[in-house]
Amino acid sequence: MKVLVIGSSGLIGQWVIDRLRKEGHQTIGLDKTPPQLPTGTSEHIICDILDRSALISKVSIVSPDALIHLAARTDLDETKNLIGYAANIDGVRNIIEAVRQAPAIKRAIYTSSQLVCRVGHTPLSDTDYCPDTLYGQSKVLTEKIVREEDGGGVEWCLTRPTTIWGPYMGPHYQNMLRLIRKGWYFHCGKGKLYKSYGYVGNIANQYVRLLTAKADIIYRKTFYLADYQPLSLRDYADGLAREMNSPGIPTAPILMARFLAVMGDILNACGFKRFPFNSFRLKNILTEYIFDLSSTEAACGPALFTHEQGIKETAKWFLALN
Repeated sequence: MKVLVIGSSGLIGQWVIDRLRKEGHQTIGLDKTPPQLPTGTSEHIICDILDRSALISKVSIVSPDALIHLAARTDLDETKNLIGYAANIDGVRNIIEAVRQAPAIKRAIYTSSQLVCRVGHTPLSDTDYCPDTLYGQSKVLTEKIVREEDGGGVEWCLTRPTTIWGPYMGPHYQNMLRLIRKGWYFHCGKGKLYKSYGYVGNIANQYVRLLTAKADIIYRKTFYLADYQPLSLRDYADGLAREMNSPGIPTAPILMARFLAVMGDILNACGFKRFPFNSFRLKNILTEYIFDLSSTEAACGPALFTHEQGIKETAKWFLALN
């Protein structure tokens, strides 16, 4: 199968390309930036999804059998309006039109986000939305556009990756590893804090399985993507500390953590935007979330990697960088 991966230079995109190649598929990556991972024989096209005419032309020339859409602006920094998240709105419209004009495409997977709902909220249906960030609002529009346009007239599904971790993750998530490595990270309270996180190797496998599943299993459906077993934030951080031979991680009582978060709020308000701890961050740390992944597991089958394997590989990769 010839597969076009749009957003191929991102964390998930690079792993999806690698997984597809290992399973014998012909892969083409499309992104506005070059990939970090070696692409082997994979072709890579430089194109911005906001350039509608160029995107339609390049997708038509490639003429893939299937398409995986991963391209997006994913940070939460925008606070004024949705214009900054045009890639998640206009970019999706452009991808759908490119799919519509490429008759060889039979299936498309469109990527949304768990943040179409605020952290901690379990939606009652696929369209039960309650985002608390502009990024989340932009991803709600991603989903609405895909449904309104029927995915470009092909077999399609939507995915909602949760917090995805592993080798080649971006600077924001590397910062946690950096703090652990230096002995500056601390647990907030004594709880295990279970969350539906996803090791990137497992997420890449889920994308490939959705690409090859029977149509009636995936068509017009929405899948959360994460490891089937929730990961304890405490165990995750402690595991990384052990693998990196870092100091043991101390525990800050909740009251102390709340005080430090308020201090962080003040520093952020004074212009120190990069200070890594504040009330928003603390709320996300303390909020447990566990999604029902039974439909994902039924469609995608078993995970390829355990949490322990993922932690070892992540620590090994990070130490090689530093």
